[in-house]
Amino acid sequence: MSSKTNRRRVFVSAPDVVEIVNEALPALAPGEALVRMSACGICGSDKAGAHGEHVFFKPPYYPGHEVVGVVLELLHDATGLRVGDRVTIEPTLICGHCKPCRNGAENLCENLEFFGCGFREGGMADVFAVRADRLHRVPDGFTDRQAALIEPLATPVHAVRLVGDLRGKAVAVLGAGTIGLLTLVAARYAGARKVVSTDPLANKRQMALELGADAAVDATVEDLAGTVRGELGESADVVFDCVSHQSTLESAVKMAIKGGVVGVVGGPRRPVTLDLPVLQEYQIRLQGCATYRARDFDQAVAIISSGAFDADRLVTSTFPLTKAADAFAAISSGREAKILVLAEN
Repeated sequence: MSSKTNRRRVFVSAPDVVEIVNEALPALAPGEALVRMSACGICGSDKAGAHGEHVFFKPPYYPGHEVVGVVLELLHDATGLRVGDRVTIEPTLICGHCKPCRNGAENLCENLEFFGCGFREGGMADVFAVRADRLHRVPDGFTDRQAALIEPLATPVHAVRLVGDLRGKAVAVLGAGTIGLLTLVAARYAGARKVVSTDPLANKRQMALELGADAAVDATVEDLAGTVRGELGESADVVFDCVSHQSTLESAVKMAIKGGVVGVVGGPRRPVTLDLPVLQEYQIRLQGCATYRARDFDQAVAIISSGAFDADRLVTSTFPLTKAADAFAAISSGREAKILVLAEN
């Protein structure tokens, strides 16, 4: 394969069918950059998409949105970057002119396309094309592992900002996958007084404790809400549901009674129902938390730069690009925290 004329990229051709395809390099559209991948994370959205279970996109598609790479080429109208810059992607491809974009809520763009999630390009490839205005320079000194966590950390940073000031608050985080663990990190960084995490897997609960949880509760206990409230010593001021199933959202509301906030951070795979009289009578605030904005990327960089957590500890497995199918199988086990697909020479 000539790196000058062709590329390998991962293609989810059908549910649970992950392939490597060889294609010509993409022609750059106005404002785009050509980027060589260094590392690309796999997240819950990727897992759901590969299984054909994601609400907003289905196979066939090209995965990869938690990407770190190096700029190879820029068209003349792609400003603010230079060839050779190390970058990561803000994968929300916004229109810039709809009502949410005009009002500073561009992550809710009415014409949103999402790089690596149903878009014509994904970052799990030797090289890929992307709008240059969606690229963020990676700070000098960041490893690829640290840089690959900027995008996933930006999601909890955004969620923390949406729920309000966490200083001195009692917080519960349901789920200790990548997003749950990074939500724990973001909540601690934001000044939460006490944080309790939950997960059914012992190794995930141990990681939560290592990342600063005051307690980590087995999510399979009979009275999860009561157990978490017991560990907090009171009701939760804020609950972040990073699983977003029927059972977790019901438990989250019980933890937040009365007057608490429930932030829905994990990507729901199907509709759920809630006891609306309880929500109203006990004045529970239910807050949807969708992706991020540019300032959340900046805050994620600041948290990583602060040394608040060890990126190497959070990345539990790596796979070469040509073994992407194995990487998707591993993330489906539920036992991994963060998996990276790495470039090959």
